[in-house]
Amino acid sequence: METLTKKINGFKSEEIVTTVQALQKDPSLAYFEFRARNKWMSGGHNRSTIRDFYGGGEEDTSRKKAFVFDNGEPPILLGDNEGANPVEYVLNALAGCMTTTMVLHAAANGIELKSVESELEGELDVQGFLGLNDQVRNGYKQIRVKFKIDGDITEEQKEKLYAFTQMSPVFDVVTNQVPINIVLD
Repeated sequence: METLTKKINGFKSEEIVTTVQALQKDPSLAYFEFRARNKWMSGGHNRSTIRDFYGGGEEDTSRKKAFVFDNGEPPILLGDNEGANPVEYVLNALAGCMTTTMVLHAAANGIELKSVESELEGELDVQGFLGLNDQVRNGYKQIRVKFKIDGDITEEQKEKLYAFTQMSPVFDVVTNQVPINIVLD
């Protein structure tokens, strides 16, 4: 029983087991719909709010107030640094999701970690999105991710951690084409 109540990497083993069992029993609980709302403010500045979502078979009401993200651009890209720019948020989302995915799966597999840090770099040529060169991609042409992991881990466990990072939903979003339906009202 001690193994189930034990916390590994900040996750309670019992909660991992209970969640997995619930999803195995009723796969419909695995469906989630996340939402973001955005409003243009001025120039390159716009603001996103994130609060409600559907998951686990119902609307979630745990968030009492919205998370607010200001999107901006640095002056060299015609902005006033109102916030990180959207492609920087992609790096943030990728870092956060790969880290959480790795740490959660490590916990589920009994791999204890002391710390995890990452550095991400994305290469982007703005000629693409500015319409100056149709041979240049609009988005990142490459993203480099470097993890620094502290823990008493074997080479085999390190290989598992590497595989866990690729189970990240955001990793999937940026490495596979996701259909996007755009509607203009």
